[in-house]
Amino acid sequence: MSKNKAKIGVLLVNLGTPDSTATGDVRKYLREFLMDGRVIDIPFIPRWMLVNLIIAPFRAPKSAKEYRKLWTDRGSPLLFHTQDLKDKLVSKLDSSIYHVEMAMRYQTPSIADGLLALNKANVKKIIVLPLFPQYASATNGSVIEKVMEEARKWQIIPNITFINNFVEHPVFLEAWAELGRDMMEKEDYDVYLFSYHGLPERQIKKGSVDGYCQLSDKCCANYTKKNQFCYRAQCFLTTRLIAEKLALPAEKIQTCFQSRLGNDPWIKPYTEEVIKELAGKGVKKVLVFSPAFVADCLETTVEVGEEYKEQFIEQGGEAWNLVPSLNSRDTWVECVKEMVERERNMVEIGAKRRP
Repeated sequence: MSKNKAKIGVLLVNLGTPDSTATGDVRKYLREFLMDGRVIDIPFIPRWMLVNLIIAPFRAPKSAKEYRKLWTDRGSPLLFHTQDLKDKLVSKLDSSIYHVEMAMRYQTPSIADGLLALNKANVKKIIVLPLFPQYASATNGSVIEKVMEEARKWQIIPNITFINNFVEHPVFLEAWAELGRDMMEKEDYDVYLFSYHGLPERQIKKGSVDGYCQLSDKCCANYTKKNQFCYRAQCFLTTRLIAEKLALPAEKIQTCFQSRLGNDPWIKPYTEEVIKELAGKGVKKVLVFSPAFVADCLETTVEVGEEYKEQFIEQGGEAWNLVPSLNSRDTWVECVKEMVERERNMVEIGAKRRP
């Protein structure tokens, strides 16, 4: 490729993290995160009052303590694992074709900063990859909206495309299967639990096509064109596909949802309730996957790996082991590379077909 030919920009976007474990920084992060109308989807004024007068003031000190359990010498795992992913991806992609940046939906580095870097590089196209396997309005949808909000300020807007989910990508599934095999070599388990981040039921129903959504296991057991963007259906599909890769017995597999907030009903079953049920049945050893996240973070390492483990052990369990996230594992890097290259090829094929 000519040195003067414009490159293709790639923007990897993860959720975000506080700048530090100080209560003030955690409160700042919570305010930005929870004031997103796609995260708490209620009118602005009651959302503002809920977040700024109740959640952020009272939750920030507790959350700061939780983040201190997670923090390392490199800072936030979610941030540095995303940075490592970006660095490895840069080494895998052709530098004469691609320019790669990373961003966080909330806090730093911001989407605005990532897009500005691509703009200054004069890229001809931008491929945005929200690092959330299953599409949800509160994650992928929020990233897409923010990217377009920033890009619309430019005088010249290049072609921008989005990879909005990758639950069926074979290399994504293989990356999780590799991690599962590593854990299964060390222990035999009674149950394989797949715990995903939860969402309010109302958000699932808002995205229902032709009233198809039933919020039931029977409905979500079939992945069709009508529920292809249903977050719950995508989670059940992820479980089935990873389980197939690992040849797990169907009777030993369970899907559930964590991280409830507020009193409104969230998608079920709740992970905490499943823990009680398993302990009540005499289940002793559980291997837990958390495939809604691709990097270790508060929701995986602390919530699933520590808090839920403590609950399970207190109720009579013996082993609760968490499969680590994909982080910057080589197979995961290869998956991201394949997705980016495929998206580039699709864009170029489409351009050639235009009259």
